[in-house]
Amino acid sequence: MMANHLASETSPYLRQHAGNPVEWDPGGDAALERARREGKPILLSIGYAACHWCHVMAHESFEDQATAAVMNEHFVNIKVDREERPDLDSVYMQAVQAMTGHGGWPMTVFLTPDGEPFFGGTYFPPTDRQGMPSFTRVLHAVSDSYRNRRDSVHASVASIRRIYDAMTPGTGVTGAVALNEPALERAHRSIATQYDARFGGFGAAPKFPPTMQLDFLLRHWARGGETNALEMARDTFLHMARGGIYDQIGGGFARYSVDERWLVPHFEKMLYDNALLARFGAHLFEATKDQEVRRVVEETVEWIAREMTSREGGFYSSLDADSEGEEGRFYLWTPGELDVLLGDDAPAVKAYYGVTESGNFEGRNILFIPALAATLAARADIPTEEMLDAVQRARPTLYAARAERVWPGRDDKVLASWNAHALRGILEADRALGRDDFAALAMSNAEFLAREMIRDDGRVMRTHKDGQTRIPGFLEDQAAVARAMLATFEHSLDVRWLELARRLARVMNAEFWDDATATYYDTAASAEKLVTRPHDATDNAIPSGTSLAVELLLRLAAYDGNEDYRDRANRVMGSLAPLAERYPSAFGHLLGAAEYAITFACHSDYCDMPSPRALDIARETASAGID
Repeated sequence: MMANHLASETSPYLRQHAGNPVEWDPGGDAALERARREGKPILLSIGYAACHWCHVMAHESFEDQATAAVMNEHFVNIKVDREERPDLDSVYMQAVQAMTGHGGWPMTVFLTPDGEPFFGGTYFPPTDRQGMPSFTRVLHAVSDSYRNRRDSVHASVASIRRIYDAMTPGTGVTGAVALNEPALERAHRSIATQYDARFGGFGAAPKFPPTMQLDFLLRHWARGGETNALEMARDTFLHMARGGIYDQIGGGFARYSVDERWLVPHFEKMLYDNALLARFGAHLFEATKDQEVRRVVEETVEWIAREMTSREGGFYSSLDADSEGEEGRFYLWTPGELDVLLGDDAPAVKAYYGVTESGNFEGRNILFIPALAATLAARADIPTEEMLDAVQRARPTLYAARAERVWPGRDDKVLASWNAHALRGILEADRALGRDDFAALAMSNAEFLAREMIRDDGRVMRTHKDGQTRIPGFLEDQAAVARAMLATFEHSLDVRWLELARRLARVMNAEFWDDATATYYDTAASAEKLVTRPHDATDNAIPSGTSLAVELLLRLAAYDGNEDYRDRANRVMGSLAPLAERYPSAFGHLLGAAEYAITFACHSDYCDMPSPRALDIARETASAGID
């Protein structure tokens, strides 16, 4: 089978589709021009390497010769890795959500040759199923509409255009910070109304790690002493750490739990989740001195070091949910396997990790900790210390046995913003836990980012793999890497990292800021022009570029006394304050930045505040003009 146009791409996700019979193109002007020349609509498919349903649709449809023939005859087919191109993902996800009421991946969007969306959805099955039309039926219907009912296509395009226009930022608010102390207390109370007091977290299943909300709650407690804010933050972290969403043998958190108890994960493991949770966990340990929190933070960073770090010092992106064609197979156990591997320790270990003959996931067992160790030991009539000793002996044995299995696929591209979050998380873990090996890991990554991911003109690049650095970065990359460079300065007190952070911040303002609307756009002024210029200020799985920019500017203003930076940050927070108060769960990182803005002097040891020496160095270099 001949490879299509994806064989030369560096993205592991795109390479997964290089052998498809579909004539995939990675996109760009040439693909749009081909669509115009041939008079065909574009079929845009967006996903990512660790996505389970992306694999399902690929096997069912994109590897099927008959389906591919329909796609090739009627469409110009473009495949995009959402992790490489979050701008395209954001723009077209807005359209799909508007058309269908929901979103997700794989995302399938049909476009005019000018890139305007007119129909879309997520996963389509190979045959009509549970009210969903088959993919081939959708393909024929869309192609027929484009050829014979062009007026309806134009009407759909116009409808989506109105939605894009409505999302264009308005004029920003000037003046004082609108996210003031009463507003932050209202946000805290609003979040508390969604709290699940039984299992931790917020709302019902599925549950994603609410890391940015937890970080805001912890900061809110540190400033104002709200006890229930600390309790929500601590108890949610511990519920997750004891659940199946946490890898009890290898460390690290899965992307989300399909149930309210954090028991059954969607087994993919993402760098960004673990980066943000390590950082939060380090702060939580400083606040509570809880040894269970410390253990989980250490194991999470050790997982990144052991399984997710390249020889160059970059951090890989994700581990797949699937292995041997089954979701979660790598992580599951039977009682018999544990009996053979652990011998006399097996009864205690099975009791500790909730292992039963019937299992808790498709006849096998996801390891989790169903109760406190003392309770579990009493139920099993085993002394608590004896049980814990058995578990301690068992973990390396089980890890070694698991390592002999077929591993999940690893997406080994390096993404700038995700690496920046990991760098900060590991530096915070070192500061909280005193782990010199963590410091060495972080500094190696900082050097990698400076060497491979930052251009001479100060633009951060998005992705690196196989020695190739590609795609000019987005606001989230520019802001996150600048903030990580500042964190590296705070750790090392080496002024070159401070100088680099300042330079990246200047480029961020030049490329992404719009003074008329007091807005940071997600794409640079010099970037490829899309059907709309994306601007998503909500904090989703990772902090938004906007909230990262606000945090960076506030931090630099604290160092340098730069009133322009402080004013920009305040204008952005002012413009977003009504939304952040109304939907605080969508603005957790921004709320945390507002906590920082309100008080520079933190009264808790947990806070990642600059040291007095770092402040002195920053002010000396600013006054001396060293930048």
